[in-house]
Amino acid sequence: MIHSVSILGSTGSIGRQSLAAAERLGIRVEALAARRNISLLEEQIRRAKPSYAAVYDKKAAADLRVAVADMPVEIGEGLEGLRRAATVDCEAVVTAVSGSVGLRPTLDAIAAKKRICLANKETLVCAGSIVMKAAADRGAEIVPVDSEHAAIFQCLEGRRDQLKKILLTGSGGPFRGWTREQTASVTPEQAVRHPNWRMGAKISVDSATMMNKGLEFIEAMHLFGVTPDDIQVVVHPQSVIHSMVELVDGTVLAQLAVPDMGLPIQYAMTWPEREPSPYERLDFWKMRDMTFEAPDLAKTPCLALAMDCARRGGVAPAVMNAANEAAVALFLQGRIGYNDIYDRVAEAVRRAPDMADPTLDDILAADLEARQLVTGR
Repeated sequence: MIHSVSILGSTGSIGRQSLAAAERLGIRVEALAARRNISLLEEQIRRAKPSYAAVYDKKAAADLRVAVADMPVEIGEGLEGLRRAATVDCEAVVTAVSGSVGLRPTLDAIAAKKRICLANKETLVCAGSIVMKAAADRGAEIVPVDSEHAAIFQCLEGRRDQLKKILLTGSGGPFRGWTREQTASVTPEQAVRHPNWRMGAKISVDSATMMNKGLEFIEAMHLFGVTPDDIQVVVHPQSVIHSMVELVDGTVLAQLAVPDMGLPIQYAMTWPEREPSPYERLDFWKMRDMTFEAPDLAKTPCLALAMDCARRGGVAPAVMNAANEAAVALFLQGRIGYNDIYDRVAEAVRRAPDMADPTLDDILAADLEARQLVTGR
């Protein structure tokens, strides 16, 4: 088990649960970082007493400095502040920021040989080959926090060389089975109401479009060193089986638990040990059924697009991710419709250049261009 941690994205859902887990396990919190929610970040600073905190929004950072002037904490700002939070003197970094902004801080933490408790899937979607090579070169541990990848990670412990196929499960979201005509009028309020998980707005929309499953598809490729043909998406509406692996002899191993992100967060911090937890246990006598079905790619074009990008490689996944972030933001602001998310992302991917081995600069440039294309700026 680790003894000290930095939490990037501490005011989001994963970040809040990570802080609670650290406090419960007696893990020292050395740094916190948030985008702009300084009222909650101030509460967290007073509670956890970190030596460093960062705010991505520079004006909010200035306000926080005034608010915590009585505390012995240094306040950083912008991307540099986030990167500094990833490299403070600690054993592990929880990367719970949303979006590709988490890429550079994650690489910094890897360079510093921290354990990466990875909750920022966009890091591997955008630059999976670069990130995984850096981790291998530095001997940095990457322990996934996403419930699906945490499940695969646990099922594969000691069995990596026996893997035949990854069975990546997903609930199908709130509009499972809906046609494109039916989703045309979906509102942001409807899209953020996930049937099983309580999450932030952006990831909730991604779960509704099943882009989130597409991002996880690409993340799993890099995290576990497999090809797109080695991953099968399985729609499992109950979200009890978090993912499965098929081994070479035909055995299938599954990880089951109640849908609560606290469990994979805790395991990422305590791995390779396990500690008692306060989370609800599965009661099999109360479970009526567990069902499975194939995804309907015609009705989930974002998932189909992500799978195509996984096969295409190069900067296509990064372009897709950036365009999706920008399009979802526009949708949540009421500026475009629900179906427009796919249309704008698909157009950005169509225009993406083909590159065999893009550099980090290539990826970041493609990311920026995709955002500008979607927003018209």
